[in-house]
Amino acid sequence: MFICACSDVGKVRNINQDSYYYSDDDKLPLFVVADGMGGHNAGEVASSLAIDTIKESYCRDKENIIQGNLDIPRFINTTLLEANNRILKEAKDNQSCVGMGTTITLGIIHYNEIFIGHMGDSRAYLFSEHELYQLTQDHSLVAELVRNGSISNEEAIHHPQKNIITRALGTDTEIKVDIINRNLNDGDLIILCTDGLTNLVSDEKIKEVLNSCEDIRQACCLLTDVANEMGGFDNTTVMIIRFVEKR
Repeated sequence: MFICACSDVGKVRNINQDSYYYSDDDKLPLFVVADGMGGHNAGEVASSLAIDTIKESYCRDKENIIQGNLDIPRFINTTLLEANNRILKEAKDNQSCVGMGTTITLGIIHYNEIFIGHMGDSRAYLFSEHELYQLTQDHSLVAELVRNGSISNEEAIHHPQKNIITRALGTDTEIKVDIINRNLNDGDLIILCTDGLTNLVSDEKIKEVLNSCEDIRQACCLLTDVANEMGGFDNTTVMIIRFVEKR
């Protein structure tokens, strides 16, 4: 298992509200990206709280998952509910954090299967046999308008309500988490990224970069550079995981 990540503030923002974490423990690799929302530094607080909660839960429950005493979807739901409650409490206790929230996209690999927990418009992709597949579905107003046929993909690109997120941590007491699972083949890549990448760089360009780079560290940096070249209007975080099948 090989994991690398790159996070960049971009060319417009003064602070990076993205957070990420990964554990490359071969028994149970975990990796996560979060894109905070909120004024001043509140988005950074929300994304950091989410990551901290996930790290703590992972360390606490990892052995139970490995031994089969706790199934991964339940772990994901319980952990993200804990993170949600923690963000809501901080917003209640700290006036400067009112209204903060964060997207969350995390992955856990168990043997040759990946489980993804997802809320918001950060994304998880699978890159396999030179093809790119989006595994997650954006939880945003514009994405829902595209899905129900109200607007086209082309209209979505510059839609004035593009930044409205319909699901996130810290915005409601109840949460609904998408959980996706897929089998992996040796050499497959999993890409987690925030919308600082996908709002500016097309899937076709992402695929082109992945096909052109032998080294995933180079690919992480290059994708971030491309987002900045296209304007760098937001923070950009890219994480790439190369799956190596156990022999």
